[in-house]
Amino acid sequence: MANLAKLTIKNFHDGLVAKTFSAREITQAYFEHIKEREPEVGAYLSLAKESALRDAEAVDAAIAKNETVGALAGVPLAIKDAILIKGLPATSASKILEHYVASYDAGVIEKLKVQKAVFLGKTNMDEFAMGSSTENSAYKLTHNPHDLDRVPGGSSGGSAAAVAADMALGSLGSDTFSSVRLPASFCGVVGLKPTYGAVSRSGLIAMTSSLDQIGPLTKTVEDNAILFKAIAGKDPLDATSCEANYEHIDDATPGDIKGFTIGLPDEYFIGGLDNDVARETDAAIEKLKKLGVKFKKISLPHTKYAVPAYYLSMPAEVSSNLARFDGIRYGADPNEERAKNLMDVYFKTRGKKFGAEAKRRIILGTFVLSSGYYDAYYNKAQRVRTLVKNDFDEAFKDVDVILTPVSPTPAFKIGEKIADPLAMYLSDVFTGPANLAGVCAISIPTKPSSSLAPKELPIGFQLIGKKWHEADIFNLGRHYENN
Repeated sequence: MANLAKLTIKNFHDGLVAKTFSAREITQAYFEHIKEREPEVGAYLSLAKESALRDAEAVDAAIAKNETVGALAGVPLAIKDAILIKGLPATSASKILEHYVASYDAGVIEKLKVQKAVFLGKTNMDEFAMGSSTENSAYKLTHNPHDLDRVPGGSSGGSAAAVAADMALGSLGSDTFSSVRLPASFCGVVGLKPTYGAVSRSGLIAMTSSLDQIGPLTKTVEDNAILFKAIAGKDPLDATSCEANYEHIDDATPGDIKGFTIGLPDEYFIGGLDNDVARETDAAIEKLKKLGVKFKKISLPHTKYAVPAYYLSMPAEVSSNLARFDGIRYGADPNEERAKNLMDVYFKTRGKKFGAEAKRRIILGTFVLSSGYYDAYYNKAQRVRTLVKNDFDEAFKDVDVILTPVSPTPAFKIGEKIADPLAMYLSDVFTGPANLAGVCAISIPTKPSSSLAPKELPIGFQLIGKKWHEADIFNLGRHYENN
């Protein structure tokens, strides 16, 4: 039996086709490990053991017939609970969707089913993806597998924790301002936010439609490229999705990186950066220099406005997207006393079942869209968003990729920031601009420098690439990982 801690998507596939083990054996091993670790980590909201074992057996049957199977056949994956899988719960970690079961597959799930991937279950998250710590879930806390007293990051904290705790071989999350990359950094795994439009949002329960992107979380950069290639591409059910050429993105041998120029933005290397984060980011830079990569100082001057622009733009879309959860189509409880009027319906559902963060963002979004305030707030935020995008466009005229920290700090303690929303929001200061600009970005775990004690918390660094240039950041990441 394979060691789950050492298993990657790549060597799982190699072992599967060599018949070293079966897909069912590995899937069963994951469920046994989940049973052991889930009580202390809390990564999953629901499991799909019956269907997962059935799908694994179908892969084994195909291999027994000597049929060719793809790189993701039989791979046990965890899926964020905002992504629909037909017949499985999809709560988005909210009480208002407590009884909802998906009636169709998300676009990414359709693609993975064609690849014969196996779905272990749905992972915990911040309610409707609203948060940076997974403390806003209506159901449970998720703990960082490296230190159970700390958060795993958010909003895709359950997806990152499942991979970090060897409770899934890979996972899918969604990233609106940091929600794949921050938990990847906090949990010591690889997390990608693709170019906006590279991956279908069909079947993703929307928070901020103009920013949300589904992205993979994996143990290695190579695995991330494999999973990304499988879910990327045009979807007729998502008008914002596009077709791009990712044919060679998961090639066995990464391309040459000599001649690459990486930009270091002054605004991201500022006072207040945690000492460990600064040290490990510097060590990653030095390693890439030794691999022949050139570095250049650049400026992204509107970075400081990214967080306030987001927290005006995002609630406006939240207010609109969450209006559908009205207690009639969603959120109704058959055991609840019948409502007397429409206002009573809202109080019994929206008032009772939305969490504090969801209510905060709905109210703020309704305010910024209201008559007399649209131009003062929302419209101005959209103009700032354009300035942030223009900063990246200018920077990418001189550099191929941009390198930054992922977060100002490693994972913080559970409860440390939950009472201070502004402090929580600043966790996203380095990740959010990439979403506003629509470019791709990846979080990669640093290799601890010699001064870092083995038990220290994981730290990630971020590579930001041009639109549709995921190949560049994968390429650099794989060279860093392999050396």
